[in-house]
Amino acid sequence: MTIDDSTIDKLAKLSSLRIDENSKENIKQDLVEIVNFVENLNEIDVSSVEATFTTIAGGQPLREDVVNGSEELAQHIINHAPKTEENYFVVPQIIE
Repeated sequence: MTIDDSTIDKLAKLSSLRIDENSKENIKQDLVEIVNFVENLNEIDVSSVEATFTTIAGGQPLREDVVNGSEELAQHIINHAPKTEENYFVVPQIIE
């Protein structure tokens, strides 16, 4: 996979981050290292390893889903969101 300026620009748009021109080269190099590391994982032979679905014996522990927020906290979070509409977060479309 090639990491170029257009890839960085697209990632910046999708993540709603502003990346200045001075940082692009460092970010490109970091992403190249990450992609190379992940590609190395593809070379590991795992054919003799049995597939697992969880690392926790007995499965995932469950907890009761209890609302513990307040209207004041919710409003504080909404007030600091980059874009909202009718108390919902508005995010950029990522599927073209």
